[in-house]
Amino acid sequence: MLWTRPLVMLRLLALLLTSELVRSGFFVSALPVAGPGLGLGTAVIGAMVGVHYLADALAKGPVGLVTERWGLGRVLALGSGLGFLVVLGTRLAPSPVWGVLGCALWGVTYAALWPGLMSTSQALARPGYAARALAVSSLSVAPAILGGVLGVGPLLQARPETGWTLLLGAQGAALLLALSLLRLHLSPLPGVSAPAGNIWQGWARVAVLLPAAFAQTLAPGLLVTLFYPLLARLGLGLGDLLGPGLLALVAFGACLWGAGRLADRTHPRRVLTPGLLLLALTFGVAALPGLEARLWLLAPLLGLGYGAFIAGWNGLVGRVLPAGHRAAAWGTVMAVEALGYAAGPLLGGLAWARFGQAGVFTLGAAVFLLTEAYYLWPGRAVSRAAPHPE
Repeated sequence: MLWTRPLVMLRLLALLLTSELVRSGFFVSALPVAGPGLGLGTAVIGAMVGVHYLADALAKGPVGLVTERWGLGRVLALGSGLGFLVVLGTRLAPSPVWGVLGCALWGVTYAALWPGLMSTSQALARPGYAARALAVSSLSVAPAILGGVLGVGPLLQARPETGWTLLLGAQGAALLLALSLLRLHLSPLPGVSAPAGNIWQGWARVAVLLPAAFAQTLAPGLLVTLFYPLLARLGLGLGDLLGPGLLALVAFGACLWGAGRLADRTHPRRVLTPGLLLLALTFGVAALPGLEARLWLLAPLLGLGYGAFIAGWNGLVGRVLPAGHRAAAWGTVMAVEALGYAAGPLLGGLAWARFGQAGVFTLGAAVFLLTEAYYLWPGRAVSRAAPHPE
């Protein structure tokens, strides 16, 4: 086991999975599919989705400070309760005004979940397992998001009552899990203190991470709205991606564990920089003509690159954060990552319209190379980050 208190972490991970299943299912599937039948127009649905995710992104840092003072468990319970009320209210008494306001408030309180989970995972990680614990924590949510996006929509179309029951039941389970963690407080890392004189120095190291946090989420964000247009231009279907996708997944899983072990034993930069180079190479090769013929080559490169990158990035952020304000620092970094991911589709669309496939992937490769140069710049704080004593 990766954590010293596995039951606490398993409940937190279960809370994350149920919460993300409901959130992705509600905003990506339920509102677009069932919203018009409930009297919610397209503009209202767009506003509900937009204000929620914007509030979540902007509130991550400030809400992290609240959790450090008020207790993580209390904020998680408040957010889960608001989520239940928003989903129930949308189903039984939909209202444009209260719907938008409720989604915004849900977003503010939801902002505590990810930083709180990562902070707790770091604090409870067994000695020598921090990078792997953080990587597993950050990736565990993928099945829940896929279930919400790909499963809830068809279920609502075929059996609406069952779909809404699933959303409400899952959010009710999330509320019960949050209540079971009501007394959870973030505790200092073992052996780590945060003297008042070092607080600003710690936040300065966090500030050095922010440009790279923005750039490295911007690159994959370039492809968010271009996935299906790209497949159409290449003459490919989803079935053509199954084999290469499985190969990429196997390479990713194998690399993630090995890279996490190396990051824990030496320094996260030892795996972060090779990962960025592999990702730049993958995007660069994808920019060349004949991408459809290179899928089996690019799949393992992509899996290995992201495996090394995820392990290295989470390990590096965990070492740099100020010990006394981990939740707020995690929230700040995640908020900047969200902004990078939001800017990606805009820049990707512009590159696609002007230069097509080559422009999008070349821009992505350039972003990864610039991020690599940033990490390797002499004297940069991310290069000097020392591990927490364990």
